[in-house]
Amino acid sequence: MSDRLDRRLDRRLDRRLDRRLDWDRDGGDWPNRAQSRFVAAGGINWHVQEMGQGPPLLLVHGTGATTHSWRGLLPLLAQHFAVVGPDLPGHGFTAQPAPHRMSLPGMAHLLGELLRVLNMRPEIVVGHSAGAAILARMCLDSLIAPRCLISLNGALLPLGGLPGRLFSPLAKVLASNALAAQFFAWRAGDRNMVQRLLRGTGSTIDAAGAEIYQRLARNPAHVGAALSMMANWDLHGLAHDLPKLKTRLVLVAGSNDRTIPSADAYRLHALMPQAEVVRLPGLGHLAHEEQAERVADLIFKAVSTATS
Repeated sequence: MSDRLDRRLDRRLDRRLDRRLDWDRDGGDWPNRAQSRFVAAGGINWHVQEMGQGPPLLLVHGTGATTHSWRGLLPLLAQHFAVVGPDLPGHGFTAQPAPHRMSLPGMAHLLGELLRVLNMRPEIVVGHSAGAAILARMCLDSLIAPRCLISLNGALLPLGGLPGRLFSPLAKVLASNALAAQFFAWRAGDRNMVQRLLRGTGSTIDAAGAEIYQRLARNPAHVGAALSMMANWDLHGLAHDLPKLKTRLVLVAGSNDRTIPSADAYRLHALMPQAEVVRLPGLGHLAHEEQAERVADLIFKAVSTATS
């Protein structure tokens, strides 16, 4: 009897861990929902948002986020561009691929497959945090050839010191244990915990955005994908290759970013003197969610400079 009960509890736990966000159940109030559709590419089903007309522009969010991160920026950019923004693999409403495809090269190639299916050749690419690393890898691997890559508080360099030595092994341990994602999702039921995490980015975002982050943090499948991404992440190869990048690079750095130090942008500039650093005083890691208009104007200016 005890063994049967244990097996039944294990199956129930497995179902809870595998429960992904469902578009019909969880996406009814999703930001810019009318611009959403689902696309099969690279062996997985993607949630993609598309809006506007003009030169093609690709938006790539960072670890643990989704298209909701662009809720304010997407409509502004769509006034001048044909904008495409997907949920990354395993994030939000996009399906989870095999774990080895959650590496930086793996995700770059998966995104390349999506662009091929969409028949999109982006002229401008904008990536936030880890999204900027994915776009840089895609440029270096000739998967895309944009005129300009705009990195919003980009995570382009390996963590240094003790955090760098501990981060990947710890992430691997957490990603290998399904209970870790379940425990985090359970803890995220405490609204104060998610608020503390958001404050830790150095940004203050609106209540609607904070509510979606809490919803995501309470979903074990989404949390598990973020952990899997971090466990498979290695930026040393990217840092080695970045000086070979031919695409124009604009490094946007929030002065109040507590996740990716703004000093990283200047370290990158030392490696790549051709890169441009744009500092955003007073804004944190989620600068594009804090002041979408300000970031949109910055992007418009960067694009006009790139085409002049």
